[in-house]
Amino acid sequence: MEQLKHKRLSLRSAVFMTLLGGISSSIFAADAFERSSPWMFGDWNGKRTELKNLGYDFTVAYTGEFAGVMDADRKGKGSAYADQWTFGSHFDLNKIFGWQDTEALITITHRGGQSLNNESDAMAPQFNQTQEVYGRGQTWRLTDLWIKKKFLDQKLDIKLGRFGVGEDFAGFDCEFQNLALCGGQAGNWAGDQWYNGPVSQWAARVKYNVQPELFTQIGVYERNTVNANATSASDGFNLSTDGSDGAVIPVEIVWQPKSLSSHLPLPGEYRAGYLFSTVDSQNVKVDYTEPYISADFDANHHKWAVWLSGKQQITTHNGDASRGLTIMGQATFYDNKTSTYSDAENLAVVYTGAFDARPKDEIGIGLARIAVNTDAVNFRGTVNDRGFNDELDAEIYYGLKATNWLTIRPNIQYVKNIGANKAYGDAWVGGVKFNMNF
Repeated sequence: MEQLKHKRLSLRSAVFMTLLGGISSSIFAADAFERSSPWMFGDWNGKRTELKNLGYDFTVAYTGEFAGVMDADRKGKGSAYADQWTFGSHFDLNKIFGWQDTEALITITHRGGQSLNNESDAMAPQFNQTQEVYGRGQTWRLTDLWIKKKFLDQKLDIKLGRFGVGEDFAGFDCEFQNLALCGGQAGNWAGDQWYNGPVSQWAARVKYNVQPELFTQIGVYERNTVNANATSASDGFNLSTDGSDGAVIPVEIVWQPKSLSSHLPLPGEYRAGYLFSTVDSQNVKVDYTEPYISADFDANHHKWAVWLSGKQQITTHNGDASRGLTIMGQATFYDNKTSTYSDAENLAVVYTGAFDARPKDEIGIGLARIAVNTDAVNFRGTVNDRGFNDELDAEIYYGLKATNWLTIRPNIQYVKNIGANKAYGDAWVGGVKFNMNF
């Protein structure tokens, strides 16, 4: 089995390096792939833009993430590669059918590969993931199937269909490879009930624009473990409500100032939200951290969470607002009756266009903290220290904008107190994340 495992990893590594080599060659093949085009395969002799102008916008994208343990306090370094394909079609129904302020989206995704947490003994107890693209079943899924319409001079926005909570609530950038620094964190640590993409569920979201820079929204999302724990395409495309045991209801207010003040005339985004679940906690099972911890939740309570997040551009680069320093951070707090985690925070800075020769490249540095709910969670098995310590995750990356359709982000991550326990030690992880738009 061990020999098979190494063969599988070697094969994945070979495929990964071959793909990167092909990419490197194609970057300079201007006659085949135009660097300034947003798509690797170009505009299909103008047909793609023509279709978009008619209301049909197609997306084919690929995200790949490699991670390997460079140094760890425990044995079993290991490496892993995970990826996701995305196939989407956006429809402007005003252009197609004359339905004013109406649009629809269909997205199908496929996740594959392995997680470093599964391939390395050193990283196995980790609560977080060094590859954010891994998880929720390595299979095909229907990720979006929704229609959206605006009313009252576009102030009221109603969205119905199948989609994930994180698509609209607790939104956050996802340039880092480390999960604790990528995307909205509210769902990452309430994943037993809050489902982010690529999971979808039956849902409704209502948004009202109080003013051009301020809106509030509320949603109702079916909680169905069949959707979250898909192991096959039949589960990933399941449209039945069989297995539903309640709903997740998030509320949020969002301020998106184009200029924070006269002293800081640069854009930002600030969010504050609250989540309530109608699901009985007795129906919730903690299985994503076994066999390292067990949880004893109060069956008479329902999960809730509160989150705050902010993102603000601080500087420009030589007067160019598309370049400069941006600071961002999140804080999420959970109830102590139904949650594995008590709170989680992150803080990051990203500088775009630090070098005149590379105006679209980025440098990102981030730090995240994950705290365990010690009122309900206990260790399984035997460890040297049975007390919890906060798990800390840090990452630095360089985002190379090789072309408009390819970004490569080599990164170095550091994980302290793996599994929120100093007995499991620390680790340095090297990674590469790349995004391609076909």
